Order: sequence, then structure tokens, then C-alpha cells
Amino acid sequence: MTPDVALILCRLLFYGSAIFLWGASAYICWIAPADLAAQVSLRLRHCYTASALLIIGTTTSLLPLRAAAIGEGWADAFAPQMLHSVLTGTNVGQAWCFQAGAAGLFIASCLATGRLRYSGRAVSAGLLLITLTISGHAAMNSGWLRMVHRLNDGVHLLSGGTWLGALVPVFITLPMLRDARWHKDARTTLMRFSTAGHVAVALVITTGIINTALIVGSVPLDWQFDYQFLLSIKILIVLTLIALAIGNRYLLVPRLARNPSLEPLQWATGAEIVLGFAVLGLVSVLGTLQPD
Repeated sequence: MTPDVALILCRLLFYGSAIFLWGASAYICWIAPADLAAQVSLRLRHCYTASALLIIGTTTSLLPLRAAAIGEGWADAFAPQMLHSVLTGTNVGQAWCFQAGAAGLFIASCLATGRLRYSGRAVSAGLLLITLTISGHAAMNSGWLRMVHRLNDGVHLLSGGTWLGALVPVFITLPMLRDARWHKDARTTLMRFSTAGHVAVALVITTGIINTALIVGSVPLDWQFDYQFLLSIKILIVLTLIALAIGNRYLLVPRLARNPSLEPLQWATGAEIVLGFAVLGLVSVLGTLQPD
């Protein structure tokens, strides 16, 4: 495996873990009522543990993988001089320092108790995502445009993470509609998520258009460039995700009043999770490519 491929895989695992931790934590902290939040958090404890371990592992691996990709291959992955150069002389090194700090804050937040634990996890997971704006294509700008690009990236990541990262706890919440004990809270939570989802999707679309304009400058139809070809595929998948979300909200949810079967909604939510992971895979590759 080449350093470039290993870097893409590492980025994918980091993105997936950070998106889940942010979306799930925001869902539990600000959308679900307290009792249901505690229950969903309990059922997701293994996912949280796995994601936290992945954050630690990928954060630790990203710096040597960057050094290997920038340098002469695996020989430079742990070369002290190369690691120092990447850490102190590049945007990716600066981003890594902030990512490591945010990862440390997230681990510390997991040691808190009560609602403070939920809010701490949500805030620190959000910081994990925001650190991704320090490097990447936003760094190709300068001055005020770089700040605008980073701000737009941050909103794009947080809104997209609110939507995609919360799909796993949504999937966990759906069967609770059948339980008389949890039915009212589960219904309230899903309606709140639907409202938040409308805002998140609108922000994803708006910031995505701005991001494309800032990076490509036009509609990405020049497919001789890998970046624009993969970006077009990403846009197509996101549009499919939006269609699924609209179908869930305005077709499948109203049918529950006439037909209490949850299977179609569960299948559709599962499909959103799979497509969301495909989007993250494309983002992991796009970050390593030149737009033209």
C-alpha cells in the first residue's frame, strides 16, 4: 500500500468517526429529551468507544502519513527531520496540532458526568470537524478570502455532520416508537430532528455551492480532471440523499399513521447512512487532489 492510499483510508476513518461523534452528540445533547438521550447514549456506547479509539489512532497516524506522502515514501514517515518540517512548516502540520488538541478535549469530555458529558462531547466533536478547515483547499486562498473559505467550510462540515452523523441515533430511535414507554419521547425527538434536518440540508446545499465556486469557479463539468469528476459524483450522491430525506419526511412518516410498519423507514435511513459513508469516501480522496 502506498502512503497516498494509506492517507486516504486514514482520512476516511477520521472523517467518519468525527462526523458520527459530532452528529450523535448533538442529537443526544440538544434534540433528544433527557431520558431518551440517556437511553440512546447507552445503546450507542460501543459506537462511541470505537469512534473515540479511531480518532486517537487516526490522529496519531496522520502526521507520519503526511510526512510519507510529502516526502520520499515510507522511509520519511518517521524521519525526525521530515516530521519536524511538516509539523512546523505546513498548514497540514498546523491542522494536526489543533486536531490532536481537539481529540484530547473529546477524550477528556468522555470522563465528565451527566448532561455536562453530553455537551462536552458535542462541543469537542464539533471542534474536531472545524480543525479540518485549517488545511485543505481553503489554504490555497489568502487574506480575507481564506477566512471566508474556512468559515464556509466550517458551516458545511457542521451542518453536514448534524445531518449524516445523527442518522445512526435516528436508526436507534425508530424502533423505540413501538415501545409505549418511549413512544412519546421518540416521536418528539424525530420531529425535532426533522426540523433541524431541514436547516442542515439547506446549509449543506448553500455552503456546497459556495465551496464549489471558491475552488472550481464554475460547475464541475471538466471531467478530464479527477477532482471535478469525483466532485460531480459527490454532488449526485448528495442529491440522492436529499431525495431520500424528503421521501422519508413527507412520504414514509405520514404513512405511519395508517400503517405502523417501520421497515420502509428503517431501510431508507440505512440507505442514507451507506450513501453518507460514500460521500465521506469521496471527500477523503478530493482533499488529496488538485481541482484543475
